[in-house]
Amino acid sequence: MPTIRDASDASGWSPRMLRYLEENGVVAPSRTAARYRLYSDADISLLRRLAALRARFGFALTDVAFAVRLRREPLLRRELGRWLDDTHGADRTAWLDWEQRKHAELLAA
Repeated sequence: MPTIRDASDASGWSPRMLRYLEENGVVAPSRTAARYRLYSDADISLLRRLAALRARFGFALTDVAFAVRLRREPLLRRELGRWLDDTHGADRTAWLDWEQRKHAELLAA
């Protein structure tokens, strides 16, 4: 199996970025008894696909790390979902109503 240097060459990611991706749970290479990272062909394929997605959609690696965290932490996912519902959900026009009332009061004055 490829080592971190081989995976770097094959995927286009630097060894430093591969360590970052592992640290944030984006990839999980296996380890030898001596703790060297070993990347499977599937790992390298995923890394290539991630690079293509970033090129296509222009997101940061921190976004991916956070998305991984959302998948692994149900409480965080639920609370963030509630917050999004409160700020961007069914009541998302409340700010517009407030602005309209404010302007109506200013015009009436």
